[in-house]
Amino acid sequence: MLNQELAKIFFEMSLLLEMKEVAFKPRAYENAAHTLEALEEDVKDIYKREGLKGLDAIPAVGKGIARDIEDFIRTGRIKEYERLKKKIPVDVAGLSSIEGVGPKLIKTLYNTLKIRKVSDLERAAHKGKLRDLPRMGEKLEAKILKGIEFLKTSHGRMLLGEARPIALMILGRLKKVKSVEDAKLAGSVRRWQETIGDLDFLVIAENPKEVIRTFTSMPEVAHIYSTGKTKTMVRLRAGIDADLRILPKESFGAAIQYFTGSKDHNVALRKSAIKKGFKLNEYGLYRGKKLVAGIDEKDIYKKLGLDWMSPEMRTNTGEIEAAQKHKLPNLIEYGALKGDLQTQTNWTDGANSIEEMAMEAKKMGHEYILITDHTKSLAMTGGADEKKLLRQMKEIDRLNKKMSGIMILKGAEVNIMKDGSLDISDSVLSQLDIVGASIHSHFTMPEKEQTARLIRAIENPHVDIIFHPTGRSLMKREPIRLDFDGVFRVAKKTRTILEINAHPRRLDLNGELVRKAKEYGVKFAISTDAHAVSELHYLDYGIAQARRGWATKNDIINAWPLTTLKTFLKKER
Repeated sequence: MLNQELAKIFFEMSLLLEMKEVAFKPRAYENAAHTLEALEEDVKDIYKREGLKGLDAIPAVGKGIARDIEDFIRTGRIKEYERLKKKIPVDVAGLSSIEGVGPKLIKTLYNTLKIRKVSDLERAAHKGKLRDLPRMGEKLEAKILKGIEFLKTSHGRMLLGEARPIALMILGRLKKVKSVEDAKLAGSVRRWQETIGDLDFLVIAENPKEVIRTFTSMPEVAHIYSTGKTKTMVRLRAGIDADLRILPKESFGAAIQYFTGSKDHNVALRKSAIKKGFKLNEYGLYRGKKLVAGIDEKDIYKKLGLDWMSPEMRTNTGEIEAAQKHKLPNLIEYGALKGDLQTQTNWTDGANSIEEMAMEAKKMGHEYILITDHTKSLAMTGGADEKKLLRQMKEIDRLNKKMSGIMILKGAEVNIMKDGSLDISDSVLSQLDIVGASIHSHFTMPEKEQTARLIRAIENPHVDIIFHPTGRSLMKREPIRLDFDGVFRVAKKTRTILEINAHPRRLDLNGELVRKAKEYGVKFAISTDAHAVSELHYLDYGIAQARRGWATKNDIINAWPLTTLKTFLKKER
């Protein structure tokens, strides 16, 4: 999808402009990039239908950036991007993907050591050349080396939030092929895994050649590895492989089950089949040579005496045993949420106003939206101090009188300091409807200290929700080290909610921790951490995490009506 390519370019342009210390433009390009990442319609289609005006109407895309998009659609180039790359010939995207390396440091590294790419940085760090640079030292040098190693472990993978829109676009294109009877996504995208290694498409078609021709001639295809009568493998320009398989109708359900995975789930399922006298593979479920199930995936599970289970649950962590006993939970459904409980606006580092965020949430059918701009100690976001928060509360009161059909709730994403205290006074926190708190610094503290820090914040009587509890950034930063049993016990005792952050770069808590916290009786909030109206549509990614953690509607507080939510939060902690 062109949106993803443009988003990467605009992120890079924002970094390059920040390195040049240009005012305002870096933020504008970053906001546009966030919007394009979450945009469901391809900009090329918008431009074809509405021209430059349509591009300009995209949230966070002004006239200048709209012209950049138009140039890219027409020529495949953006002149300003090429000028910036010529003046600063560094791999800013690669370097900035390392934890602790930002635009200012990249500029210093290039000016002092001529470091242009990650391999240059790794060599310099191993030789001890970084520690003597301004504001560096041995600790930061070691942190950078650790970040490079972490980056290597995710090489060749893509965030679900980047891969899924591409997969859905290709799937839609395959479904339009005249001879296609059915087409489905399989693999890790169907399981909503956090990161994706490749894309799997399964098709029933009368004319396989026509489908393969469509697939291999897509503009997204950079390289064709192989093509045959029923299977084709390609490399996409986005940097991920995609496989297409043409299947007979009688094996379609079996193939969906097999190619969805996970590998561990499939191994356990095949063992279960053998115990019952069956043989299971991608072609079907057999009793001897007789095919007993294969057209419908659900029939395979039924013939094995199992309830069908959601793909998100297929991790071989007890789902097969639960299905056998008919004790699978009634998972929270996609679309079940009634509001979003973490959103940022242009009062701090968001792209849109409070009113714009609320109007989009209303269009989505939400009953309520919580505004949670950053607070003062997070200076780079323009975080709010007590006076600014009080001004924002008055603005929300004004908007609630003006608007109908949605309730705007007053909140904040309060920063948890190194000692576990908060950076906003209790007197102001007590005036907010819902208080969220989160860790944004000192990620490498020892487990005992980090746990004590988080527990102190959880025990603050004004804190309702802990946002992105492990602080991870997928494919960039590891989660903080915590004694989760200790954290979950205190969260249950204090009735503190833990967030399942739906932003594709976080997806925090993960499914395993959701399930563990649920066992303690902890409640959750699923929220987008949206910094633009387009990102309000990320909620399904968080719902997928909740489903992987066996969460039900009763476990998620923003699946409840506002009155129920308020009653729960008002109870004594």
